[in-house]
Amino acid sequence: MVSRETVALPFQPVQGSVEPEIGLLAQTVLARLQDAKAEDVVCLDVQGKTPIADTMIIATGRSNIHVGAITEHVVKAFKDSGVEAPRVEGLPHCDWVLVDAGDIVVHLFRPEVRQFYNLEKMWGRDRPRERHAG
Repeated sequence: MVSRETVALPFQPVQGSVEPEIGLLAQTVLARLQDAKAEDVVCLDVQGKTPIADTMIIATGRSNIHVGAITEHVVKAFKDSGVEAPRVEGLPHCDWVLVDAGDIVVHLFRPEVRQFYNLEKMWGRDRPRERHAG
């Protein structure tokens, strides 16, 4: 399922990015998420909104086991692309796993946890402050 903010494959480099390889790396990660049967994959350009990353990818797994398996695919995608040691948080419980590869951050959730935190609303383009900023 593709969200309205999801960037469909092939993924284009992040707008405004000075490093086109970020777009290629995001494309690789998105392909691995698709291979791992991740659901509701959303890719957000957060460049200029936060110093922590340029691209944020959010996806859902059907269960804790599925989230863990998706995480393995994502970490392998980063390592195969030359990211030596992406930082992984949340693996013991696999309710919400964060994979931080520097310019790209991947959030993997179980459905109810994703709904509770609603990161798309927080980081998406329809944030209330941005709408009124004009």
